[in-house]
Amino acid sequence: MMETMRQNEVVNIDSAAHTHIKFCGMTRMDDVRIAQRLGVDAIGMIFAPKSPRCINLSHALRLREGLSVELPMPRIVALVVDADAALLADLASTLKPDLIQFHGSESAQDCELSEVAYLRAVPMHGMTNLATWLSAYPHAAGFVFDSHAPGGSGGSGQVFDWNQLPQDRRKVWLAGGLNPDNVGEAVRRVRPYAVDVSSGIESAPGIKCAEKMQRFVEEVRRADVATRSQ
Repeated sequence: MMETMRQNEVVNIDSAAHTHIKFCGMTRMDDVRIAQRLGVDAIGMIFAPKSPRCINLSHALRLREGLSVELPMPRIVALVVDADAALLADLASTLKPDLIQFHGSESAQDCELSEVAYLRAVPMHGMTNLATWLSAYPHAAGFVFDSHAPGGSGGSGQVFDWNQLPQDRRKVWLAGGLNPDNVGEAVRRVRPYAVDVSSGIESAPGIKCAEKMQRFVEEVRRADVATRSQ
């Protein structure tokens, strides 16, 4: 556990007035518990075999069971890449995630197969027809804007040009190269619905750094205060 966090510290922020935070690629119980104590809004679990952060369903269930019922419960996001129908059915019936994040070449019809609310990852590298691309997913709960190219799976740790984002930020989950050093600027400039981070709070793939996790949350909250005062 991080030494800098007070023993009973919990971050309580009005959900209508703060930038939501998603920690993705969670693999360890301690990291999940720290994220919950920091008041993170969502934790992502990856079910893509090619990812170094991939876990199986049994592992995911153990992580979920380790969350404290005495603290605000983060949303569970299951990230998949071109998953088959069997995996989607298992996730929906067993893990029961709050959201499924589709990070491959899935069509809107593919995303709606499981009848679970979904996020759609948007490959921003080389994107030239963003409005048309987004309009193909009218029922998406949100869009995770990442820096990968079409056919890639994200996680590059690279920042894309935020000026490319749509003007309406209500469904914008900003990803792509975020870390404690730049997330404050991202929140102030973009004002997204949520920020999404994985490698930017790690010491190694799948191994989250407690200090980076805490500093990331602190920088987001500091930027929230700054934007509310403008």
